[in-house]
Formats: sequence, C-alpha cells, structure tokens
Amino acid sequence: MPQPIQLKDHERDARLVRNRAIVGALFVLLLTGALVARLFYLQVIQYEHHTTLAENNRIHVQPLPPSRGRIYDRNGVVIADNRPSFSLTVSRERAGDWQQALDTIVEVLELGPEERSLFEKRVRQGRRPFEPVPILFELTEEQIARTAVNQFRLPGVDVVAQLVRHYPQGEHFAHSVGYVGRINEQELKKLDPVDYSGTHHIGKTGAEKFYEDLLHGQVGYEEVETNARGRVLRVLKHTDPVPGKDITLSLDLKLQLAAEAALAGRRGAVIAIEPATGGVLAMASQPSFDPNLFVTGIGSKDYAALRDSIDRPLYNRVLRGLYPPGSTVKPQVALAGLDAGVVNAGTRVFDPGYYQLPGNTHKYRNWNRSGDGWVSLDLALARSNDTYFYDLAIKLGIDRLHQYMTAFGLGQRVSLDLAEESAGLMPSREWKRINRRQGWYPGETVITGIGQGYMLTTPLQLAQATALVASHGQWRRPRLLRDADGMSAEQLMDAELLERRETPPDIVAKDPKYWNLVTHGMVEVVHGARGTARKVGLGSPYLIAGKSGTAQVVAIRQGEKYDRSKVRDRHRDHALFVAFAPADDPKIAVAVMVENGESGSGVAGPVAKQVLDAWLLDENGRLKAEFAPQQAAEVPRDH
Repeated sequence: MPQPIQLKDHERDARLVRNRAIVGALFVLLLTGALVARLFYLQVIQYEHHTTLAENNRIHVQPLPPSRGRIYDRNGVVIADNRPSFSLTVSRERAGDWQQALDTIVEVLELGPEERSLFEKRVRQGRRPFEPVPILFELTEEQIARTAVNQFRLPGVDVVAQLVRHYPQGEHFAHSVGYVGRINEQELKKLDPVDYSGTHHIGKTGAEKFYEDLLHGQVGYEEVETNARGRVLRVLKHTDPVPGKDITLSLDLKLQLAAEAALAGRRGAVIAIEPATGGVLAMASQPSFDPNLFVTGIGSKDYAALRDSIDRPLYNRVLRGLYPPGSTVKPQVALAGLDAGVVNAGTRVFDPGYYQLPGNTHKYRNWNRSGDGWVSLDLALARSNDTYFYDLAIKLGIDRLHQYMTAFGLGQRVSLDLAEESAGLMPSREWKRINRRQGWYPGETVITGIGQGYMLTTPLQLAQATALVASHGQWRRPRLLRDADGMSAEQLMDAELLERRETPPDIVAKDPKYWNLVTHGMVEVVHGARGTARKVGLGSPYLIAGKSGTAQVVAIRQGEKYDRSKVRDRHRDHALFVAFAPADDPKIAVAVMVENGESGSGVAGPVAKQVLDAWLLDENGRLKAEFAPQQAAEVPRDH
C-alpha cells in the first residue's frame, strides 16, 4: 500500500522563521548598539571638538590690514601717502564657480580678454581660504554702480574700500623712495602668511623696500558671525591693527627740484650728501618715471614703454650706474701720495704733454697736449694734470693705490639703506689674477691714477669719497633715513628694528695738514686763475672745493685726438664733477654725472653749482644765516 506524500513540514518552517527572527533581532540590536555608541562618542566624548567645528562654520576670522606708514622729507612734506580707493574682490570659496563669476564681471564691466586673463592670474595666487582677492583697483563710480546692480549674479564678489599708496610728488623721488606693488608668488612664499593677511602690496624698490618692516605695521582681526551664504551678521570681537611707522627722510624737496632743473632734461645723475651726518639731501636720476603707475599694477604696454626706452628711465643711475670716475678721484690719489710719503707739497713733475714709463715708447697723453711744464701738487689738481698723476700712481704702485682708494669707499657699497647700490670696481692684482687670469702691468697702474682703466664707480661712491675729503676722513655712511617716529637710525639698529651695518674706520692721515693741501688744490680748481672750472666759481659768495672729470665711453687710438664730430652722441664722453662747500666749513658734498656731456667743468660743473646755490643761498642770492658766520676765513695754503 503506497505511503502518503507530505507536502509541507509546518514544524520545520516554524523553527526556521523563529531562527530568522532571532538573527534579525540580534542584527537590529547590534546596529542600534553601534548607533548609540557612535552618538555617545560624537555627542559626549567629542563634544568640544565638534562644537568648535560648528562654530567655525558660523564664525570667521577676518584680517584687518594695517595702514602703511607715511614718508616725509626733512621739512615735513609728504612724499608717500595713503588715499582711499575702491577695489573689486573675489572669494573663491564663496563664489562657487569663480570662473563663471569672472566671465560675468568682464561682461558687466565691459572689459576685454586681457583683463580676464589678469583676473584669473590674480585669483589663482595662493591665499588663505575665504580671504578675498582684489582683482580690479581704482573702480570708477560707474563700475561700482554696475557691480551693485548685478550683485545677485556675482556671489562672492564685493566692492571693498581700502587705502592705496599714493606718491604726491610723482616722479621726483621715484629712484630714492621707490614704490610699492602687488605681492607676487615668489614674495608670497617668503612672507609670514599671518603678518601679511589681508595685505596685497609690498615695497618693491628704494626706501619702500628697505624699510618695509617699519612701514608695514601689524595686522588686526575681526571675529564675525556669518550665515550659510557667508554674509556677515555681526562682529563678535575686534582687534585693531597697528599702523606702520611714519618715517622722515633726509631728502629735501626743494633741493631735489633744483637738482632736476639743473640737469635740464639731460640723462644723468645728481647726489648731494651732508658730510657731517651722511644724510642724502637730494638724489636725482634722469629721466625718471611716475611710481604711481606700479602701485595697483602697470599695464603691459606702459611697462614695455618704460622698459624698452633707450633713455632707460627705470635705471637708477645714482646707485647702479657704473662709470670710470676719471679725474674726479685725483684728490683721493693726491692724499694717498702725501700720506704714503712719495710726494709732498713741493714735489714737481715736468709735463711735456705726455708721460712715458722708463724703457717704453708708449705715450700716456695729458688732456692738454701742449703740456703744463713744471707742475706741483697744487697746480696738478687745479689744472687736472694727467702727467703728474700718472707719475704719482707709479710711485704709489697698484697695491697702495688700491688700499687708499678702498679706504675712501671706492669699489664697495658705501650706503646704509640704499639697498640697490652697486659695488663698483677698484682693481687690484688679486682681482685681475682671479677674473682675467693675468698679471698686473705697470701701464694699468698709470691709467688707474687718473680714474681710467678697469676702475668703475657709482655717483654715490664719488659723492661719499668727496664727503670724506670734506670731513677730513670721518666716515658717515650715506643714508636716506632721518628718523622713524622720533627714533634715529642708530636707535632703530640698537632696538634691532634695522639690520646693523658696521661703519668703516675713519681715514687718519699721518699729518692733518694733508687734508688742507688737497682741499686747497680743489679750491684752486674753481677759484684759481688757471683752474679748469674757474668759470663755475665766478661771483660765488662762498668758496667751492671741486674737481672735474671726463669718462671715456669708447676708446680712441694711440696718438689720435678726440673729435666730437666723429663720435656718435651716445658714444661721447661722460661729464663728471664733484664738489663740497663752503670749503672751510663743508655743509654739502655733491657728485654730478651727465651722460655724454663731454665736459666735466663746462657741463657738469654748472649743474653742481646750481645745486650748491640752492642749498646755501637764500632767495636774495646771499648766504643763508646758518652758513654766513663761517665764511670769513679762506682755506689755509700749507706748503
């Protein structure tokens, strides 16, 4: 009999359902336990951490950039100021699709593709998160209105009022005070990101760059509460920024204008120094440029015009121009000869119009081809007699000549705070062996004695060497700074607000009368009957100690005479002149260089005289009261 077929096992199904329910319940309990544990961890254990994160989403710290310190001349005239300006800023985090935002800005303000590329470059610069980046400066009223009307299309874009650097004197102090510009990527990597939060400009050249730490100030902060869209609802905490220090320079606006007027549009440089302090009174490099063009970003066309100009307006001729000093260093060579004992006041040399080394047929020409006959030291300075100084250089030798010229600051940086200064070149045996891999020849010593050959100096170095003669060897590094909020340069260095630079030792002559001998020879240059610059001193109510010089731009052949008609304008000799006055109580030392001016006494000398007059004379052409009492006695003539 067949067995019945069982179609369903109810007991087994019930057991399976029961087991599944138990497993499901355990799984639910496990997940619930994990969720409770996670909530406990987040809400209890990490309560402080997540509270802080939540606050950070609601509260932001905004930097408050400090106002930059102003710069004044010695009489309180503003040279560098700050003026309010409106700029357009973009915050990438708030803008969302910031590329689209830039496209909208270009459309709204009707700008071109060049501005669009510049905006993108500026936005891509690495800045702190949520920090607005200025992309367009000096907004017009129309641009501000267009932006406001289209604000709903420009999330993360704001019009911000800020102080922007302004140079009210324009091009007059472009090479001394310098200018500020936008912080570039290389500078951004070196700067303290906290100290420069919210700051978009930094000193690029001149005093603006050297005194950046003083002028910049300290950043402030605001803690603000924002909504989900980043709009500020209220200020929770405010810390004021510390403005930068105001600094006063030794420069004098009136003297600066007088120096530029004296150059009369010619390419050249004028530097005036106060021998007693080293303060730079005027510093003119012509042609110049308007530094305001660089503050908010100069256009490529404008920059190309300045950069590619044959007259090189961006080139600082006072600090970076390297020129053979020519005869302007003869006073220093004369002092070296006296101090070394190789000549004295009575030493005479016969000048037939040239000089020859023993056993050599080569003739080193005097500028006066007919010669001056028997020449003493005093007459050699007055006449700028090359033959005398050829002979003196050989008597000294290149080693002693290098030693003395270096003591006067030639071939080295001499300033305290003119950071762009070139060192120049005072050649020596070692220098030639290392750089030319050759020995030193006597003929090279000969021409070094009149400031030619390898020798290269800046107008600043010539002014300093002249000031050292005026002060009888007392070293005072040339400086722009007079004080910063009442603190002198020395006090700033003592307070470690400025890098300390040692002052070279004073030049101590074996006999102090040597200084008087050299000074008298320089006075004879301007006031003597046979002086090369006697026309400069005509009618002067004060004594001037001066020295003219010329620097060859291109060499001429042996025995060939310089003919200006055969030389291109820019290949003609440079004209130089150095002077200090009053000669018996020096208050100012001046160095002048006129490119391709040819005649030191005829072209550069009158420029120096105008600068001296502007400093020493009043409106009536008389000596100012502070200088008049010292003019009674002439410089003694010691033999």
